[in-house]
Amino acid sequence: MILPIVAYGHPVLRKVAHDIDPGYPGLQKLVEDMWETLYGSSGVGLAAPQVNKDIRLFVVDSAQIFNQMKEDKEQHSFPDSPGIKQVFINAHIKELDGFEWSYNEGCLSIPKIREDIKRQSVVTVEFMDENFHHHMRTYQGLTARIILHEYDHIEGKLFIDHITPLKRKLLKGKLNDISKGKIKVDYKMMFPA
Repeated sequence: MILPIVAYGHPVLRKVAHDIDPGYPGLQKLVEDMWETLYGSSGVGLAAPQVNKDIRLFVVDSAQIFNQMKEDKEQHSFPDSPGIKQVFINAHIKELDGFEWSYNEGCLSIPKIREDIKRQSVVTVEFMDENFHHHMRTYQGLTARIILHEYDHIEGKLFIDHITPLKRKLLKGKLNDISKGKIKVDYKMMFPA
């Protein structure tokens, strides 16, 4: 089932999410619904707070970026090719490494706004998969960026927190319109009351 994506201004997007255990009610269905929601909104990552759940869960599919590049015959070399499709539960960053690099990011909860955001190029994350198997893995490139973006969501942060106060001030009108539902998107959204 495709879930509505929570819009900017909803309090759940600013909460630090909590760890869950294998007995979390409806976890398997929630993960399935998050994948369906991700693909239904043409995203590459989706965090539980974006579907109104304050838990440490997000899904990432960076493989579709590389598949699209192949289809478009784009010749890019990224260290993380061919990407991943992964569920992250109770994720905690263990190390940030590499160089900072800038990339134009957007967010399903903040539609039609994109900004150049600087992030580290390498991240090591400890997490559980959907079967609650423990992992500690290092990611780089676009995959690391998507993970860091989604990780921000479970920490109550948004990508616009990484831009200058002046840029945020200039976006204030657009952000207010998003909060009020004065935006057209081709996926279901849930706006703050």
